[in-house]
Amino acid sequence: MIKARLDITKELAAMEKMTATQLRARHAELFGEESRSGNRQWLFRRCAWRLQALAEGDLCERAMQRAKELARDVDVRLRPPSELDAALQTRPADVTRPVQACLVLNSDTRLPMPGTRLTRRYKGHEYMLEVLDSGFAYDGEVYRSLSAIAHAITGSHWNGYLFFNLTDPRKESE
Repeated sequence: MIKARLDITKELAAMEKMTATQLRARHAELFGEESRSGNRQWLFRRCAWRLQALAEGDLCERAMQRAKELARDVDVRLRPPSELDAALQTRPADVTRPVQACLVLNSDTRLPMPGTRLTRRYKGHEYMLEVLDSGFAYDGEVYRSLSAIAHAITGSHWNGYLFFNLTDPRKESE
């Protein structure tokens, strides 16, 4: 055990002097695959951990089992391996795959469904607008927000939801 500790100490001292390129090569030796990272500090820590695990033993069986349980719940890879990515890009164009579609609802629960007409009485006039899929139609123009329409009507800045009395239904029930 003491000899293993001394070997790790010497190896760490040597690795501290390595460049990022050299550490990437060392990572490939220790893990059997190249690292995508070029961050020297990350490579150093990862290699140091692997050396310690090889010299002193890996995690206990209970810890390994718990890690596997946690890993099942998380998709660790953010990008596919380069081989898979290249294979997907060179896929023949005649291969068909099922189309997955979903209905995207407005994220704001205060907004009515597209096609709804909203009216507001302001200073003796009645103003009407229509809710569109992406925006609002008022007076022959399309606006991106209710606040923009409220500004066009009043000439001052208003919260569009308040101006058109579209309050959050959750707050009314409290």
